[in-house]
Amino acid sequence: MAITAKQVKELREMTGAGMMDCKKALTATDGDFDKAIEFLREKGLATAEKKAGRIAAEGIVKVLVTEDSKKAVAVEVNAETDFVAKNEKFQTYVGQVAEQALDTEASDIDAFLAETWKFDETKTVKEALAAQIAVIGENMNIRRFEQMKEDAGFIASYTHMGGKIGVLLDVESDVVNDDVKEMAKNICMQIAAMKPKYTDRSEVDQDYLKKEEEILAAAARNEKPGANDKIINGMVKGRLNKELKEICLMDQVYVKAEDGKQPVNKYVAEVAKAAGASIKIKRFVRMETGEGIEKKQEDFAAEVAAQMGK
Repeated sequence: MAITAKQVKELREMTGAGMMDCKKALTATDGDFDKAIEFLREKGLATAEKKAGRIAAEGIVKVLVTEDSKKAVAVEVNAETDFVAKNEKFQTYVGQVAEQALDTEASDIDAFLAETWKFDETKTVKEALAAQIAVIGENMNIRRFEQMKEDAGFIASYTHMGGKIGVLLDVESDVVNDDVKEMAKNICMQIAAMKPKYTDRSEVDQDYLKKEEEILAAAARNEKPGANDKIINGMVKGRLNKELKEICLMDQVYVKAEDGKQPVNKYVAEVAKAAGASIKIKRFVRMETGEGIEKKQEDFAAEVAAQMGK
């Protein structure tokens, strides 16, 4: 039977579910409202939509690496509160999301959410998420994922503070022994602590560099009015070099360096020489829970008053 817009609107008002989900439910149940509501509840959609407006900025980052260390994924799944983020049920679910993401061929979140959920093939990933929202009782969001593969070496990983930060490191190496693995783990910890933006200078956008040079040159001229180009260029070069040492992983000072000066690239070279290996740090992934999400400032007194109708 044909489903009318009026029916969809009525079901939406009754359940709080999305328009397309309501239409799908009515179509699947031949317009029977009771069965349609049951359909939505079973999929967790009736309650999930009501929570969708609430900010989910807590949660965890989960990293998953295959047994042979050749393939890995990092995923961020958010919830509203840190309490739920520490909940075993939530953490188990995030582990399942990571397993799904490890083998996905999706290139973005929308495509990922549309996939069949491997743990219940009657649902999509989005529907399984909605069901979890209904069970856990908070708005949740699968925010992002990133895969990594390395056939000529291995992938190292590190998780900080139970999933506040997750790191993956792609290491190309013809020797993989305990010393090389320890080096990779140390660099993962470096990434977690020092937040580099790039692996090395070759990744830095040339337009960004040009703009930085212009800004630094203008600042230098303001500091030293009348200075010749040689002096200004020297100042710009020195300051840009300092900035790149902060944002490029391989140029950063290695945090465990005994002399407090050794850069990461020299540390890698030192380990490679001792192991008789050829090692290249190809890239990294660093995810921090809630990064860039504007968190809601709670006013609990106002919230309680609102609930009491005051």
